[in-house]
Amino acid sequence: MARPKADLPPADAIRALIDTEGRLAVRVTPGARSEGIEIDGTRVLVKVRAKPEDGKATEAVIALVAQGLGVAASRLRLLRGATSREKLLSVEV
Repeated sequence: MARPKADLPPADAIRALIDTEGRLAVRVTPGARSEGIEIDGTRVLVKVRAKPEDGKATEAVIALVAQGLGVAASRLRLLRGATSREKLLSVEV
């Protein structure tokens, strides 16, 4: 059975939450049933299926956020939160 596509908000809605220094704060839910990005006020909530083992969830978060922004994953970099649910990403848009 094929996986359903991730539920993503418009890229402009995500870009609006990037600060003037190109940083995006996200709250991660690893091991979720479905993948997706939600915007809750001024927060970005990212759900990924990957478990938080050996950085797999962080890699999945970067890939999903890049997809949501419509940019390559190589344009995102983890600044803080390698082992935390609260992550700070640097975005080159």
